[in-house]
Amino acid sequence: MDLTSFVSNLLAPSHYLPHQIVCIVLIALMGIAALAAIVLVMIQPGNSRGIDALGGSSETFYGKNKGKSLESKLKMWTAICLIVLGVLAVVFFILQIDAIWQA
Repeated sequence: MDLTSFVSNLLAPSHYLPHQIVCIVLIALMGIAALAAIVLVMIQPGNSRGIDALGGSSETFYGKNKGKSLESKLKMWTAICLIVLGVLAVVFFILQIDAIWQA
């Protein structure tokens, strides 16, 4: 048994071709969204500054313009990737219902 037949039997034991195609596309999109979220989280700087956090915070130009910074854009794209991943996962599991494909 080769890899493609194993994956296709795993995803759709009822051998519906549209079901197989949709499942493979959704799994690929979920993988891309998950990898993007992992990379975005890994390149973000930490929120704490070590011992500086004990002294309190001071108002800086960077702190005032945080919404326009690269850090805020990374956080926004991380949230977008995670929301897309969650929506794709819900859609994937809804499409596993056999009644949807027996039209």
